[in-house]
Amino acid sequence: MENKGNFGQAASTAVTRERPTLKTIAFMTGLGVTTVSRALKDAPDIGAETKERVRMVARQLGYQPNRAGVRLRTGKTNVIALVLSIDEEIMGFSSQMVFGISEVLSGTPYHIVVTPHSHSKDPMLPVRYILETGSADGVIISRIEPDDPRVRLLSERGMPFATHGRTDAGLIHPFHDFDNEAFAHQAVERLVKRGRRRIALLQPPSKLTYYAHIRIGFQTGLHDYGAEEVPLRVNTDAPLADIRDAIEVMMRSGNAPDGIVCSAGSAAIAVNAGIEAAGKALGRDLDMVSKQSVPILNWIRPEIITAQEDVRQAGREMAKAVIARIDGVEPELLQSISQPIWPEGDR
Repeated sequence: MENKGNFGQAASTAVTRERPTLKTIAFMTGLGVTTVSRALKDAPDIGAETKERVRMVARQLGYQPNRAGVRLRTGKTNVIALVLSIDEEIMGFSSQMVFGISEVLSGTPYHIVVTPHSHSKDPMLPVRYILETGSADGVIISRIEPDDPRVRLLSERGMPFATHGRTDAGLIHPFHDFDNEAFAHQAVERLVKRGRRRIALLQPPSKLTYYAHIRIGFQTGLHDYGAEEVPLRVNTDAPLADIRDAIEVMMRSGNAPDGIVCSAGSAAIAVNAGIEAAGKALGRDLDMVSKQSVPILNWIRPEIITAQEDVRQAGREMAKAVIARIDGVEPELLQSISQPIWPEGDR
């Protein structure tokens, strides 16, 4: 009995040492491979107790379907590719998006594969690679331009996709976006309520669609609330050190603003550093409004006025949109826009 027990333990260890397969689960449960496969697919002719036993063993073994085998059988990869910019990633924007996407995909056969990409490189490269290799069933892209060539190519090739941001060239496609126009307008309103009238905007680069949204909201806010713009010759794509230096120079000048609107949470850290380097203080010499994806800015400087951009929700919406597009849902039904979330008492 003792030897038999040791043999069983050794056999189990030998089985689980290698990558677990359907045969591994069949061996551990005493079921046939076909029964195991159908149980994992939630087949209606397999009993609930059997399904639960198979799933429990699969979880314990860390079983994952072999993607190559799935692709051979179905022509699908069960992969959603996320092409994501990693430049100056210090505020959790990317990780929040990945979390949101993963929450939706966890209940599906799909897996997320992140393709890091620098905005200083050709943005077409990762998209062409995915299309040429057939390495994904769907794609999620960000940093959208008004007439984005990636959107055109993905549409022409029939690849299901969703974008974080909108185009502006008559292209109908799934997207989720943040209402940057509303954010900028509401930011100006909050600064004016604090007595600020000379306001600078740290804006995104003009090639991105949301640049126009930010500018429209900002300029409308200046007009509606009787404020004026102090020009700032740097944008959110600049290295953080350059943003800090530009803010310091501006705050030391005779044309310093008494309010700043920051359109990126990570850049707000550099803005604050530039303000302090110039010997100025938030809440005294000026106020700043910034959006953020995680509640960190107020830990650094409680004086920063913040609006929450729910990037995790954006990830959820885009994941759902890509899966729905794979299933044939029309793209115009897969578009959503989220609003800025201001703290209680600052609405």
